[in-house]
Amino acid sequence: MESTADQSADTTIVGGGFFGCMIACHLAEQGQRVILLEREATLLDKASYRNQARVHQGYHYPRSLITGLRSRENYTRFVSEFGECVHTGFEKYYAIGREFSKVNAAQFELFCKRIGAPLSEAPGPVKALFDRGLIEEVYRVEEAAFDSRKLAALVRRKLAGNKVQVWMESEAVRVEPRAGGLRLHGKSQGRPVSVQTGQVYNCTYGDLNGLLRASGLPLIPLKHELAEIALVEPPPPLAGLGITVMCGPFFSLMPFPSTPWHSFSHVRYTPHAGWNESAPDDMSPAEARAMGEPVSKVEQMRLDALRYMPEVGRVIHRKSLFEIKTVLPVNEKDDGRPILFRRDCGLPGLHCVLGAKIDNIHDILDEIDNAGAPSTRHAA
Repeated sequence: MESTADQSADTTIVGGGFFGCMIACHLAEQGQRVILLEREATLLDKASYRNQARVHQGYHYPRSLITGLRSRENYTRFVSEFGECVHTGFEKYYAIGREFSKVNAAQFELFCKRIGAPLSEAPGPVKALFDRGLIEEVYRVEEAAFDSRKLAALVRRKLAGNKVQVWMESEAVRVEPRAGGLRLHGKSQGRPVSVQTGQVYNCTYGDLNGLLRASGLPLIPLKHELAEIALVEPPPPLAGLGITVMCGPFFSLMPFPSTPWHSFSHVRYTPHAGWNESAPDDMSPAEARAMGEPVSKVEQMRLDALRYMPEVGRVIHRKSLFEIKTVLPVNEKDDGRPILFRRDCGLPGLHCVLGAKIDNIHDILDEIDNAGAPSTRHAA
């Protein structure tokens, strides 16, 4: 890493997750001098890693047609560009609960037809894995998972190839206006740093408001959850399958390609806590992390899920990943997952980005290239 005491750049990216890194590469490809700050010692090690590793094709969002359509389009683009990091070597099934589901089988079929998502009836041996008294129908779908470690390696190559300056173990402290742009103050490996920059992209996902709060700027209303992704060893009948039971207080069990295990999540038990952040005295994600990791709820997940699929009772818990999951409060009712892209967020040249799904990346890059007005892009 070069000396960071006082430098300049066309653009400074705050956050070395997937979105921050890809935005950095995209702008560097256009000839900009880009500096990227990442607080951790490893890229793509927080929200980009601690999730279901699902590449969405729309099935997950039957109550949000826009999200479903955007997911379908972005699925093809993501698999095409990041194919070496995508795992398709498993069969994927969606099952619809008879009770407590927010959609029934007919509604799910109609939704998939409207967005053009491939759908077929599951074979008999797979249906037999479910309790048909609780499950209305089971469908074979086309959906993939991504290997976050392979994705991180690909991103590092892209950053190096585009000559992006990457400052690890570095964080932004505050940003202020200066002639010709912005001055970003921060710390890098314990040393104070500053960057004179034309624009700043705040790509810190759940920590978006941290930089705004420290800079004396208005906060963005956000909904946070402390979420658990359990990693489990599946029993042999489930080893080559990905299962999602929906749409309501149900569960998902699918391959987690950077490990030999499956991710296991449950709508009711994956969230350990939830809160809104819209005012300076609201709890921040950093304060929540400082409280430490909670006790796993994997046993509650297992006991509930085995009612629908008895083989789930034989999963073996290997470890759990905890992270702050962040969404826009407006989407709590319909499960939509739009991009938040707020240009000039309190200061000219300070832009805040929140992508709720990793395959949103192409919509974000398209929006960056769009010279329109400040916006919240309602895409997948």
